[in-house]
Amino acid sequence: MRFVWRTSALVVTAITLIGVAERASCAADYAREARLAQEIVPAIVVGDAVYLMTARQPRVLAIYTEATPPAIAKAAAIVVHGVGVHPDWGLINGLRTGLAEAGISTLAVQMPVLAADASREQYSTLFPESNERFVAAIAYLRARGTERIAIVSHSMGASMADAYVSSLSAAKMSAWVPIGMMNAFGSRPELPVLDVTAERDFPQVLEFASKRAVSLPRDGCSKHVVITGTDHYMENRHKELVAAIVPFLARAFAAQC
Repeated sequence: MRFVWRTSALVVTAITLIGVAERASCAADYAREARLAQEIVPAIVVGDAVYLMTARQPRVLAIYTEATPPAIAKAAAIVVHGVGVHPDWGLINGLRTGLAEAGISTLAVQMPVLAADASREQYSTLFPESNERFVAAIAYLRARGTERIAIVSHSMGASMADAYVSSLSAAKMSAWVPIGMMNAFGSRPELPVLDVTAERDFPQVLEFASKRAVSLPRDGCSKHVVITGTDHYMENRHKELVAAIVPFLARAFAAQC
C-alpha cells in the first residue's frame, strides 16, 4: 500500500508540474518583449519609438511614423505583426514606412509574444491582452487628433485584429486589412475589409480566404486581393502590397465605401 501511495503521489505531482508548465508556456513573455525592444529601438531609422500603457504592461513598444504631408488629414493605420516578432520586423517595416511614404501615418505596435518554442495554437490565449493593446494604440492616436483609424495586420496579427474587431467592446474603425490570416472571421465584418493573401501562401491561409470571401461586406470597397509572385512573408513584394492597400484605405478614410 505504501508503494502504491507513493506512486500515486508521484503521478499527481507530475501532472501538476505539467499543468504549471503548460500555463507558463501560454503566458506572455515580457522578458522576450524587452529583449526585442533593446534590439530594435537603437536601429530605428524611420519613425519614432513611443510607449503605450495597458493594465498588464506599463511600457508597450510602438513605432509611430508620421506621413509628411499626410494624404488624408487626421487618419492613421495601426500596423500589427505576426507570431513572435516585433513592430519593425521585415514586412512590418515595409508596411509602416511604405504607408507613411504614401501619405498614411502608421503606428506599429508590439503585440504580446510567447516563449520562442510556443506553438501558434497557444497564441489564442493572448487575445484578451492583444485587445488591450489595440485599445491603447487607438487611445494614443486619438490623443494625437486622429479621427479615422484602420488596422493593417499580418498573420497572427490578423487573427488578433479579428478577435478585437469581433469583440463587443471594439471601437469603430474605418477599415481593416488582414494579410495572410489563417482563420475564418470571428463575426461577419461591419467595416470595409481588404483581405490579402500571397500567391504562394500557406495552404491554411488559402483555404480560409475562400471561406471568408462569402462574408466580406458588400460595400463597393471590400474584396480579396492576391499578391502574385510571393509567399506568406512577401519579402520581395512590399511595394506591391502597399500599392494595393493605399487606394483601399484612401476610399475607406474618405467614407466612400
